[in-house]
Amino acid sequence: SACKDWFAGLRFDAQSPYGDPFTYQPWNGHYDLVKLNLAHPDVRRHLFDAIRMWVQEFDIDGLRLDVADCLDFDFLRALRSFCDQLRPGFWLMGEVVHGDYRRWVNPQMLDSVTNYECYKGLYSSLADKNYFEIAYALNRQFAPGGFYAGLPLYNFADNHDVDRVASYLNQDAHLYPLYLLLFTMPGVPSIYYGSEWGLEGKRTPYSDAALRPTLDLAETQRTTAHPQLANDISRLAAARQTFPALRHGEYRQLFVAHEQFAFARYTGQEYLVIMLNAAEQPARIEVPAPANAACAVDVLNQGERFPIQGGVLRVETVDPHWGRILLLQ
Repeated sequence: SACKDWFAGLRFDAQSPYGDPFTYQPWNGHYDLVKLNLAHPDVRRHLFDAIRMWVQEFDIDGLRLDVADCLDFDFLRALRSFCDQLRPGFWLMGEVVHGDYRRWVNPQMLDSVTNYECYKGLYSSLADKNYFEIAYALNRQFAPGGFYAGLPLYNFADNHDVDRVASYLNQDAHLYPLYLLLFTMPGVPSIYYGSEWGLEGKRTPYSDAALRPTLDLAETQRTTAHPQLANDISRLAAARQTFPALRHGEYRQLFVAHEQFAFARYTGQEYLVIMLNAAEQPARIEVPAPANAACAVDVLNQGERFPIQGGVLRVETVDPHWGRILLLQ
């Protein structure tokens, strides 16, 4: 066969577990997932031709690479070069669970990878009343001198491989501070379809089907137990689109307690303070502010204004299970 060299580890002196008169290298021991020889020029040409077709026929502007941590770096560099020539700005992101994300996210390879390091903290900080967990991860990744400062990591609360976040949380109301954090922390926020309505779902040892239901949009909107959640997520997305500091700004922790958390996102032109309250009661939060700031405007909640005195921003009331996005002026 002209294609025999397309497959990794192909041998004709042994049988595969399926009884084929040959064997080959599978992915992760799964013989129904044949490992391709990505170094072979014809394999690359075949795959790149498929991408060209998707761009030309369907006008796609990016790809998500499953288990990107299993892909050869030379192949990823060739893929980046091909996609840049095909469509400048083409978005390449990969699924990476473990390792130093900088190995994959760089100008020669991928634009982003899945931020599994922060994934657990997003929900367990709420479920365990322990904002210190996610605060530690964010400091490690994005604080001044952090490992991934400036990298647009792909942040998520759930996806097709893990239980729906609404099934993890002890209180449904915690969905609101969770998504407020997801849309204001450094990186690129993502919503797994259906989770904007608080959809629940858990894996079983035999199936992931509960994570991936077929949804009827009208029926889902009518029956959701969280009719306000999608609207609030839309408000958070609009805020992120409006304020560049939420998309590209630096990160600095300002305050952390078990059920309250505050941090700054800032550029040279814009300074935002995000306050979160996961408790069942209103909270008072006080944080340091830049010396040249006179007041803070809540751009998430009706434009409320708060004075800054002596370099301190004091907010007497942060609503339960919610928060504030404060623009300093």
